Amino acid sequence: MKKEKSKWIIRVILLVGTIISLYFVSWPIVTAWIAPLPETVQEQVNRAADYGFDGIIVYVDKKGEPPELYTSGYKNRESKTPADPHSLFKIASVSKLYTAVAITKLVSEGRLSLDKTLADYFPELAGRIENAGQITIRMMVQHRSGIPNYTDTKNYWVHPKESDNERLELVLDLPANFEPDSDYEYSNTNYLLLSILIEKVTGNKFLYVKEKILDPLNLKNTYASIHDVDLNDVMSGYYVGYENDLKTDNNGVMLATAEDLGKFVRALNDGSVFKDKKEQETYSSIYEYEHTGLIPGYQTIAKYDREIDAVIIQFTNTVDFEGYNWSLSEIMFSRIAKIVRTRN
Repeated sequence: MKKEKSKWIIRVILLVGTIISLYFVSWPIVTAWIAPLPETVQEQVNRAADYGFDGIIVYVDKKGEPPELYTSGYKNRESKTPADPHSLFKIASVSKLYTAVAITKLVSEGRLSLDKTLADYFPELAGRIENAGQITIRMMVQHRSGIPNYTDTKNYWVHPKESDNERLELVLDLPANFEPDSDYEYSNTNYLLLSILIEKVTGNKFLYVKEKILDPLNLKNTYASIHDVDLNDVMSGYYVGYENDLKTDNNGVMLATAEDLGKFVRALNDGSVFKDKKEQETYSSIYEYEHTGLIPGYQTIAKYDREIDAVIIQFTNTVDFEGYNWSLSEIMFSRIAKIVRTRN
């Protein structure tokens, strides 16, 4: 009798535990992940609203096939303007790819050294950023500097800063997160400082990027900031629970069309963005060949699939730093990539 009673108690405990665990399951992610894979990219893109995205743009460039653009949802949800494949989009941290290439080219030209330190180029920061005399340019490119990330400062995205100097001020005099080159930690401050350095060396960072990267690749729809474009050409951006359009916010990031970004990622991976093999080898030693980006209102995934020689760009314009939003964008992308890999 006691043994039977014990069995029932265990069964009840297991049942209760199962019910509780089911409560914490990320059902939106599970549902998106297990849904049958459609036959075409457009069918998958058409599901963007089911994932909680107001609008989506996808660019696919698979070797041997003409590039393709796909959209669904809205460019602007208030006016119900359909998503435009040629809209400009804030590419957020994907901008770092352009910065890393610019650093590589300046090194190739002998105008910068990867092994010189932050203090060598900015003596005034020696007493304001810990270990400035030991942090090399290479470490900053590789996120191995230990410099705190300014976007991690309290309530940064509630009141984002408008200028590079204001952004940098947020981390001055803070202790380092770790000793230089002893660890890895993604920090936007690294690339903020690298951008300021490129500006210092060239006189104008974006003009240098344009001359050395954009013009040779005939990329005419890539811009330095929101102040350089017609706002009517920009895809609106939204944050879950916040009604205002975020496209006018100046986040200090580049804008591009999906096609322009796709052509750049292609050139980065096939080496045509570099002047020679040595320059490409320098880049390979310091940074990566694909990237993602996330700021309020804008999510970008820009990747190259070496197995099938394909570039895939995905823009989604609805963001939530809490919950499943980013995971759902990754699931959307992975399903698109799978369709591209498996189709004839």
